[in-house]
Amino acid sequence: MTQTAQPPNSSSAAEPSSAAALRAVAIMEFIARSERPLARSEVAALCGLPAPTAYRILSLLESAGLIQREPTGKTYGIGHRLGRLGLDVLSNNGPRGERRAILRRVVDEIGETCNLAMLNGDEIVYIDRVETDWSLKAELKPGSRVPLHCTSSGKLFLSQMPKAKRRRMLESLSLKRYTDNTVTDINLLEAQLDNIAQTRVGFNNEELQAGVIGLAVPVTDADGRMIATVALQAPVARLPLARAMDCVPRLLVAARDMAATFANTND
Repeated sequence: MTQTAQPPNSSSAAEPSSAAALRAVAIMEFIARSERPLARSEVAALCGLPAPTAYRILSLLESAGLIQREPTGKTYGIGHRLGRLGLDVLSNNGPRGERRAILRRVVDEIGETCNLAMLNGDEIVYIDRVETDWSLKAELKPGSRVPLHCTSSGKLFLSQMPKAKRRRMLESLSLKRYTDNTVTDINLLEAQLDNIAQTRVGFNNEELQAGVIGLAVPVTDADGRMIATVALQAPVARLPLARAMDCVPRLLVAARDMAATFANTND
């Protein structure tokens, strides 16, 4: 990162509390944009703040749950409250109707449940979900959280991480076995993720729920970074995984349209 946020001018008419609030916002912005946890010295340099000031604000944000210190104790990442805030912004009523319409369209075309999901810490969160009208279905509500290692969206997000970061993430997960098909061996899972990284189609072959398969494709921003997934879930008795792959082109169209809704929020 080369851009440096300009700290509020202490000689301005702004109250000290307002200046501190703006500094805190700048720090959260840099941490949220960074692809890796940031050290205190990096935060201070990026925000143009003295190290003691940066440390004081970091401590306040950490105590509020807006950022969190990594296990090493030397770097900071997004906290649960800041992550929740981002998810709330993305699922607010403005773009939500448009996104739901996209999901409804693809559900009508495919005939199976589809959702919009995002990475939140070490879990996948369903931002929105449209259920099929079939009585036999896997019911999960918007806001539901599911593991990374045994879901189509989770594996797709893992596959797009740099390998060192992915390995650290996998080693930090419990890799709980949910079904006989759940892959719990890290090396086997990494080999699977390498393949997904090439195809950019995540899959879940009855790994979270017996009898339920899933496919996920990426939703990307203007810079090509994956920010979400569009995924389908279906009973294997109605849609085997091999046949579900025929739905990928329709999912990709939905993902493209979904990406436009995220771009519109930045206008």
